[in-house]
Parts: sequence; C-alpha cells; structure tokens
Amino acid sequence: MLELTMAAVSAAEEGATAGMLMADAPSEPGAVLRVGRDKSVCRLSTPDDWLFVSRVHLEFLCGPDGTWQLTWLRGSQPDPSSEVRLTVGEYAQPLAYGGTVPLPRGGSGEVIVQDRTAPRSVNVGFFHEV
Repeated sequence: MLELTMAAVSAAEEGATAGMLMADAPSEPGAVLRVGRDKSVCRLSTPDDWLFVSRVHLEFLCGPDGTWQLTWLRGSQPDPSSEVRLTVGEYAQPLAYGGTVPLPRGGSGEVIVQDRTAPRSVNVGFFHEV
C-alpha cells in the first residue's frame, strides 16, 4: 500500500498548513495516485488558483513488481513554473520536468512542489507499506 499526505503551504500563513489531505492505494500493478488541480482525476487536489501546479502534476504508479514510481508529468507549457524535489531521509534530489524516479520499497519521504514565483509549496509525504 502507498499512503500519501498532502499539505498546501504558503508564506502568508506563517508556516501554517492548509488543506491537509490523505489518499492511499494498494500496491497492485497499475494502481495510480495523481496530484494536481483537476479534482476529476487527482486523488489529491491543490487550490484552483495555484497555477504553478498543473491540472495533473504528479503521478504515482505501481509497477508489475509492486514497486512505485513517481513521474512529474509535462504540462501544456514548455517550461514549468515550479520545481519538484524528492527527499528520502537525508537524501534529496531534484526531479526533472517530465522525469520519473522509483520510490524506495518499504520507504518513506516527501515530494515538494515549489512555486518559482511565490513563497508557497505543495508538500506530499509518502509511505510505502509492504
């Protein structure tokens, strides 16, 4: 099972979080969890006016062997208005626009979508239960 927790964070809220949301999916081949503004296809949705997050921004997909991967889906613009980075323990790495990275089996971490134009972010924590 993959469990996600999402918080929308804005500097205007002085470190407060808004919209704490949770979603999970079994670790079965083809299972998918999406994060973005489009509530019709995303299990975790950001505020509609947070345009630095695409309609469908992140996709967590379970592969045939029960492991999960994270993809930053390319949007309609050639250059993104955000940055995405993955943190697992002390290790942090940027995720390329359109890139995919495997998540650690049985691990946990955080994916941060940072607005390039304002001090706000979407923080998605993950935990892979095996």
